[in-house]
Amino acid sequence: MAFFLSRLEERGASAEGWYGWYALGPGNDGCSRALVGAGGYFGPPGEDGTVEIGYSVLPEWQRQGYAGEIVGVLVAHACTFPTVARVIAHTSAENAPSIKVLMAAGFQAAGAGEDEGTLRFARPA
Repeated sequence: MAFFLSRLEERGASAEGWYGWYALGPGNDGCSRALVGAGGYFGPPGEDGTVEIGYSVLPEWQRQGYAGEIVGVLVAHACTFPTVARVIAHTSAENAPSIKVLMAAGFQAAGAGEDEGTLRFARPA
C-alpha cells in the first residue's frame, strides 16, 4: 500500500487509475461479492509508451478464467490511451498457467525478466 500511495503522491492526478484494481466474483451466498484477485499497472506509461501490468488470483479461484479476464481488461483499458504503445508483463519461468494466459492475450516472449527466474512478455497496444 505504501508503494501505491507514494506513486500517487509523486505523480498526482495523472497517476489515478494506473495502479491497483481488485477482481470480485460471486460470494458463497450468490448475492455478495468475494475477492478473486487483483491486477493493475506499475504506473502510467513511460516516455516510450510502455506500460507494465501485473495480476494475481487467489488459489481458490485459480483455473477458472479469472486471470485471463483480468489481463484482458488491463490490456483493453491501457489501449484506450493514445500514449500507450506497448504492454509488458513479467512472470516466473516456471508458471506455465500464467504464461498461457499471457500468450492467449496476444503477448509474445520478449526475453529474460529483470528478476532472476522470470520472463518478460510484450504485446503492441
